[in-house]
Amino acid sequence: MTELHLVDETEAADLAAFLSRLLHYDRGAAVRLQAAGTALAVFGRPPSFEVLAVRAVRLAKPYEDGLDATLDVTVSAGELLESVDERAATAAVPGAVTGPPWAGVLPPRGGWRAEPGLPAPDALRATVAAAVGEFRSRTEELPPERRTRAELDRIGRDIWSREIGHTRLPVRAVHAAQSLGFLRPGTEAADTGLLSSGAWLRLRTPYGSVAVRRAGALGSLAVSVNAAG
Repeated sequence: MTELHLVDETEAADLAAFLSRLLHYDRGAAVRLQAAGTALAVFGRPPSFEVLAVRAVRLAKPYEDGLDATLDVTVSAGELLESVDERAATAAVPGAVTGPPWAGVLPPRGGWRAEPGLPAPDALRATVAAAVGEFRSRTEELPPERRTRAELDRIGRDIWSREIGHTRLPVRAVHAAQSLGFLRPGTEAADTGLLSSGAWLRLRTPYGSVAVRRAGALGSLAVSVNAAG
């Protein structure tokens, strides 16, 4: 089994935390791993948010099969989490699994450009808090006979599909970033950004990224095997 050597215990702990959060939303979650040199990208898709989450992991030494070798495999998030040794700062790559459809459609590696209008991290977290409060209020106001899954989903779509200002970034992407530990308290505005490449928008923070395809882009869906850096 291939072993990955992370730069330190903190990096291993952050990877474990990310995998744990993915498994909270989907016990059978899979992740796609792409490694080249000393960079590892871990892709996951928490179903509740309909976004692609990307956690960049720093390796202490190049991927073990050699400087010219690359790793590209979809594995069980649970098995990968079980293999993480935080003290040793290592993780073993589990056997490959049949990847879900999203694993074959990743954001491009290059071609990203900065987009204006992203509020500061504190304002983004306030937007999420307000949206959560609105969802709770609207659902609690429903009479029992209308409190169905379909009605809850309708309210959720109405709230979470709203855009952040004029950025075209849906609120659900920011909610995902916060829920996955990417938008932490104390994060500086200078360390966050909104990027676009083709049909993709990406919210970048020091702890990970959340990517989403813009509305109307499904007809031009393209397959990419590149990681979002």
